[in-house]
Amino acid sequence: MHEELNLKKVFAPTGELRAVINLGNAILAKAGVEHEEPSGVSVDLAKKFALQLGVPLKLIPVKKAADAVNYVATANADIGFFAIDPERAQLISFTQPYVVIEGGYMVPQNSAIQSVDEVDHKGIRVVVGQGSAYDLHLSRSLKHAEIVRAANSQTVVDHFLENGYEVAAGVKQQLELDAERVGSAVRILPSHFMEIPQAMGVSKKRGGLAAEYLNQFVRLVKASGEVQQILDANQAKGASVAK
Repeated sequence: MHEELNLKKVFAPTGELRAVINLGNAILAKAGVEHEEPSGVSVDLAKKFALQLGVPLKLIPVKKAADAVNYVATANADIGFFAIDPERAQLISFTQPYVVIEGGYMVPQNSAIQSVDEVDHKGIRVVVGQGSAYDLHLSRSLKHAEIVRAANSQTVVDHFLENGYEVAAGVKQQLELDAERVGSAVRILPSHFMEIPQAMGVSKKRGGLAAEYLNQFVRLVKASGEVQQILDANQAKGASVAK
């Protein structure tokens, strides 16, 4: 009983579990219509964790991953759902990954670029969502191409098209949805430039108990098959349960 009360205090100091939900990742979360709450994989996991703690859940939707990191790091949210990245790990204690998704490239239909290996060249401008996992990854890995940052992941493809840039980068499924929206003017390059492990996370300031308990939660919901069930229920194509 003492441990249960302590966990509630650690994870829900305000009396409710505040979970920040990044709407920039279409595979894992979708905005609610009008006054409805967001839905999706991360929302279902947040509900399951709040139920396990025995506390009410408050969802805090944001449009980009950088805002989600900031909410948790500044104690304006208690948990979040993130792509694992070493830069973010300075502020966030990540669980083991629960799913893996792919980062892909989009190019104009008439582009000479045919593979992901042909992107990192001088004169190539790659549009990314500011502060996204692929922004952080490509900022470290691209040596010759120039990175151009859109306001968030949702605006990457429109920014890419409106300004005549050479490449758009993002979660592959989101790019595929955008390709359907904008028509035959674009195509998605085969394969991917990165695999993106997605984890739950808590501020490092919450301490080792919080980090370990959240990690145990993720381990158990993966092992029980619940993560796969949640992916199937949300028709989350493009994501697979992390090993």
